[in-house]
Amino acid sequence: MAEHGSAPAALDALPEVARASGMDRYESCPAAVAQKELATGRRLGARPLLYGHKDYPPGLLGLADAPPFLWSIGDPALAARPSVALIGARNASSLGLRMARRLAGELSEAGFLIVSGLARGIDAAAHEAALPLGTAGVQAGGIDVVYPAENAALYRNMAEKGLRLAELPPGAEPVARHFPQRNRIIAGMAQATLVIEAAARSGSLLTARMALDYGREVMAVPGHPLDGRATGCNMLIRDGAVLIRDAADVIALIGAPEPAAAPAPAAPPPSPPPEPAAQDIAARILAALGPSPTPEDLVLRDLAIDAATFTRHVFLLELDGRVRRLPGALLSRT
Repeated sequence: MAEHGSAPAALDALPEVARASGMDRYESCPAAVAQKELATGRRLGARPLLYGHKDYPPGLLGLADAPPFLWSIGDPALAARPSVALIGARNASSLGLRMARRLAGELSEAGFLIVSGLARGIDAAAHEAALPLGTAGVQAGGIDVVYPAENAALYRNMAEKGLRLAELPPGAEPVARHFPQRNRIIAGMAQATLVIEAAARSGSLLTARMALDYGREVMAVPGHPLDGRATGCNMLIRDGAVLIRDAADVIALIGAPEPAAAPAPAAPPPSPPPEPAAQDIAARILAALGPSPTPEDLVLRDLAIDAATFTRHVFLLELDGRVRRLPGALLSRT
C-alpha cells in the first residue's frame, strides 16, 4: 500500500511482484473469500485487527514477517502492555508447572502481560495464573478452534478476561506447519521470552531462536541434567540465555514495566517479495548443507532469506530428521 498508493492498486500489482520473484501462478485472494471470512469472524464475536490499527499488538509493528491481519477475542487493549512470553513443555513436570504459575502470577502482579500459546502444560499453567491481571494467548488454528480440547474452559475464560489472537481464518484446524507461524507471533509480541522446561528439539526452542532474531531477551529456568524436559533450557543457558530463578531476576534484566501509552497507528512498511514455497526453501537449505558441519550464519547469508523464515524451516527439517544442529551454531545434513 505504501508503494502503490491504495489497497486496490496494491492487489492489482501483486501478481507482477510475484512473477518477478519466480512465482508464476500467483493469484490474489478473491474479494468474496475475504468478505466471507470477515462475516464469519464477526458472527463468532471476533474483531479483526489490521496492521497499523490502534489495537494491533505494538510488539509486532516493524517486523519483516509481522501478520498483516489478526482475529481477536477478548480485550485487545491488553496487547499494549509490556509483555513477557512464558513457554515450555506440554508434558511438564509438577515442579515445572509450579514454577510457571509462580512466575506468571508474580510477573502479572508486577504489571506485565503474560503471552503464551494456549497449549497444555506450561502454557496453560501460565495463562491460568495470569488470568486475573492479564494474559494473551496466540492460537495455532482459527479463533474458534479449541486446541487441545482439554483447554476449552481456559479458552472461554480468556475470551471474558484476557485476549485470544489467531492469524488463520475461522474454522482452520491447526496442523504441524501452523505452530512455527504461531510461535513467531508469541516471540514478536513479547519484549522477553522465558522458557520453562523444553526438550532439545522443541517448539519452545524455535520460539526462543525467533525471539533472538527479533532482538528480544531470552531467558530460561535451569533443570536437572538427567531430565530430558530440562535439556533445551540448559542448552539455552549454555549458549548465553539468562538463568532465571524468580520474577525478580526477570525484572532485573528487562526493568519494571511502565504504563504503556496507546501506540500511534503505523503505516504498513513496503512488503518484501512473497516468500518462496516451503518446499523450495527446504530444498535450498538442504542443498547448502553437507555431512560436514557448516556455520549457520554462513548458510543464512548464502541463501539470502530472512532469519525468522530460515529458523522456522531449519526447525521443521530437524523434526523430520534431515538436519542436525550442532554446538557452536553449526548445521549438517543427517
